[in-house]
Amino acid sequence: MTSTTAPMKMKKTPPGPLEYLRRWPLQLWLVLVGLFLYIPLITLMIFSFNDSKRNIVWQGFTLKYYDKALHNDSLITAFGNSMTIALCSTVISVIIGAMAAIVLWRFRFVGKTAFNAGLAIPIVVPEICMGVGMLVFFAKVLPWPHDLPWPLDLGNIIIAHVSFSFPFVAVVVRARLGSFNRELEEAAASEFRALMDVVIPHIQPSLIAGGLLAFTLSLDDFVITFFTAGPDTVTFPVKVYSMVRFSVTPEVNAASTILIVVTVLLTFLALKFQGSSALTAGHGADDK
Repeated sequence: MTSTTAPMKMKKTPPGPLEYLRRWPLQLWLVLVGLFLYIPLITLMIFSFNDSKRNIVWQGFTLKYYDKALHNDSLITAFGNSMTIALCSTVISVIIGAMAAIVLWRFRFVGKTAFNAGLAIPIVVPEICMGVGMLVFFAKVLPWPHDLPWPLDLGNIIIAHVSFSFPFVAVVVRARLGSFNRELEEAAASEFRALMDVVIPHIQPSLIAGGLLAFTLSLDDFVITFFTAGPDTVTFPVKVYSMVRFSVTPEVNAASTILIVVTVLLTFLALKFQGSSALTAGHGADDK
């Protein structure tokens, strides 16, 4: 006698008490927030291909405004200034941020709590306050000459960008140091060799991630740069702002799209180098 068994239907398990992402109200809220954040950017990128000087009506697809943006000498100069500032501030921020993170992680000293709190000030203080503070600093405390040859004329902007970039690097590096096993240092011949052969290789992913984060922050910054730049120094965000003051043309959209693409790529690389856990945060570990 043969018996047939009906296939068992898989029952969908209800979400657990802490599985918030499986609840439809929160999923709907996340979708609405995502649409609110990204629809304006997507619209800007779409209209950068619009074959019309009036940026409110779609007339057809074209790449001529990208050609204009890429052949705009003032725009290219501004982009070169932004890249130079971002590269210089990134290198300095990585060095200072890594040193600050190692000091806070390894040593105990008087005023450590105050130093740690002071390190967070550039992260939490509004950019407008930082910009005004930098304006007063370079006007009264450290006047920066504006007749210097390039790239020395960018020095004040580089200093300003380092001041708000290196705390982000310190936070990323210090988080990486939290997983370091200090017993590994015992195999080194000296403290210097332990730093170079053990500690630095361990924090290398966080150095790369922090550097890319600092580069992105510097490349995108407008407020602090606007307050600290000299009369003859223009960066890419400031140039785009000056173009928007007259009218929002597809050329402005094309230039903004280029900056968005560069920023997104650098942010993705920062998360990639920081580890797969940063990209899959909140999804749980894979079953082995």
